[in-house]
Order: sequence, then structure tokens, then C-alpha cells
Amino acid sequence: MKIRKKLSKKSTAFQICHSITEVEKRKYDSIQPDNNPFFEFDFLFALEKSGCVGPGTGWEPRHLLLREGKKLVGAVTFYLKTDSYGEYIFDWQWARAYQDAGLRYYPKAVAGVPFTPTTGPRIIVHKDYDYETCAQALIKKLVEVCSLKSLSSIHFLFVTEEEQELLSDCGFLSRLTHQYHWHNSGYLCFDDFLGDLRSGRRKQIKKEKRRLGDLGVEISVLEKEHIQREHIDSIWEFYVNTNSRKWGSAYLNREFFDSVFETYREKTVLVIAQIDGHPVGGTINFRKGDKLYGRYWGCNIEIPYLHFECCYYRPIEFAIDNGINVFEAGAQGEHKFLRGFEAVPVYSSHLFFNPGAQRSIDNFLREERPYMRSLISEYNKHSPLKRARGGKPEKIV
Repeated sequence: MKIRKKLSKKSTAFQICHSITEVEKRKYDSIQPDNNPFFEFDFLFALEKSGCVGPGTGWEPRHLLLREGKKLVGAVTFYLKTDSYGEYIFDWQWARAYQDAGLRYYPKAVAGVPFTPTTGPRIIVHKDYDYETCAQALIKKLVEVCSLKSLSSIHFLFVTEEEQELLSDCGFLSRLTHQYHWHNSGYLCFDDFLGDLRSGRRKQIKKEKRRLGDLGVEISVLEKEHIQREHIDSIWEFYVNTNSRKWGSAYLNREFFDSVFETYREKTVLVIAQIDGHPVGGTINFRKGDKLYGRYWGCNIEIPYLHFECCYYRPIEFAIDNGINVFEAGAQGEHKFLRGFEAVPVYSSHLFFNPGAQRSIDNFLREERPYMRSLISEYNKHSPLKRARGGKPEKIV
């Protein structure tokens, strides 16, 4: 077993950068985990360069770095937040409670990926170093920095279960919510996956796919160098149209999509639907290691079942063909559950500098967690997946 290095206190130093461009790209990417693309330099750079994050957006980036000499050992990317938009772990009630008590909730610190509700490490440590020691040092420094800035609180969103346990040991409160994720049970093809579903659900999915074929819809899955500028043009058009129909403000802009095309195609997977050669809908997804992440969907005409094909069925088929073990298709959506996605726990951790708020929210979370455990268990008892109903329940803390 490989022995991990301990930190040398004499040569350890912290640095806070206000932009990812202040960090050496090669060193920063070298410490990133194998299956999470969203803290890589190019993705964070696309967010910053495009102005989707930064002054005036509600997301001001900070990159806390841990160095030993000239070596980059660890990092926590966090944001100074002046609202709670784009986080997907909802704390509006806490903000209102602060306001009712005459307290200031914003600004706060959020360690997570803007507009991206995906689970993954938030405390990044070089694989050659002892994780717990380095992570505790980063947490301690982050708490110190945020306290000195008079922030109300620190929120680690969509952390791993192991991170939540570590953060709990450092005084953070644990929250449990849920999403729906698809898991590859060694399927060799999409029909294998369908065979794991109840007959009624299996027939419904086949009906939906046939209907699209009858309408003349053709689906293409593109990645890496096969993605061309016109494909990004289409995805952008779909994204804008969908946001307009929902009366929502778009978090991302065209420059972000262009930056992804220029620097991040290697980890991008597009699903494009066409009729008579004309794009009508699609999704942008990202992959790394054994995980696939569905991010943004849109269309320019309403076609029955197209959303399910582009957002669920075709990415699942891609995952099976490429040996991907987990497909996270985003927040919310019981449609996912009905189509073979399992209810899974989602972890977050929260620290409030006001002692009264810390106690009150701790009490709230103690009541919320048993309810959420029960909800996840109940969902999977009624899953259309035979394996989810009969298999061992996932460990939930």
C-alpha cells in the first residue's frame, strides 16, 4: 500500500486567488479527481472568461490553494454569494429566517460548481498526500478566511459522503437531499437495460422511441473532434429557446458555449436530434472517467418524447457503449425515476457563524434527514428497476 505524504508545516503556505487564471493550469489539473470534469481549469476558465461568474453575477470566484514549497498540494474553489440562485441545494428558508431575525445572510461562501448540481469532491488533494490531513488544513483555513470576512456561513454543496463525514468532524452540519442517477449494472446494450425494467415501463419506452421514428426524428451523438461549430450554434439556440419558454433567466451566455467548444471538446458529448437534416433539439453533456453528466437541454419545436430520448435514453445507450458506470442527468425530475434512474442520497455540509442559527438549523436538519432517508427508500421500493426493488439498499448516512 502506498504511503501518503504528510504536510511539512515549515514549508506549507496558503494562497487565495480571485481568478483561475492566477493558478498554473498544469499543476491545477494534475490534482483533479479522475471522474469529475467541473473543477478542471478549462471549465472554470470558461465560466470566468464568459462573465457567467464574477462581479455583478452573484458568484465571485475564490480559489484557496495549499502549497508545500512550490508544489500544489490541495485546493478548494468557492464563491462569495450575494443570493442563492443556481445552487440547487435550496436555502431560501434559512435566508428568510435570518432576515426575520434581523440578521444578514448574504454574503455567504459556497463551495460548489455554479449552475451545476453534480456530486463530486469539493476539497481537492494531490493523490500523493495524506487526504485527511490536507483536507482538514484547507477546511480550517477556509473557516478562518470566511470568519474574517464576516460572511454569514459556508456551504459545501453536492459533496461526497466521505467529505461530509470529514466536514462534520470539523463542525459542519450535514444535510441529506436526493437526486435520480442511472447506474450501469454491466449492461451490454440498451435492450439489456430495458430487460431490467418492469414490462409496462419497458413497453412505454419502446413506444416512445417508435413514435420519434415515425415522426422522422434522427438522433446523433457527437463527441470530441466530431463536434463542430454549427453543433454548438444549435445547442445554444436550444438553450435560449427553452429558457425563454420557461420565463427564466439564462445563467449561461453564448461566450461560455464558445469557450467549451474551443477548450473543452475532449470532455463534451452532444446529443442532436434532426428532422430532414434540420436540428430540432438536443443536449450538452460532459464525461470524465466512469461518469457522464447531463447538463443542458433544449429544442426549437415541441415533439412528443424528444426530451426523454435526448436527455435519458440516448445518453444511457452512450454510457453502456462506452463503459460508463454512472449517469447523472441533473436536478429534480421524477421522469428520470420512471425511466430507470434510482433515487440516491445527495450530501451537503453547512456552517453558520451565528451560534443561534447553527443550533436552530441543526435541529431542522436532524428532523429532515430521517424523512429524506425514508423518501429515498420508499422511491426505490417502487422503482421500475427490478434490481433496485430487490437489491441491497444503498448506504445512507
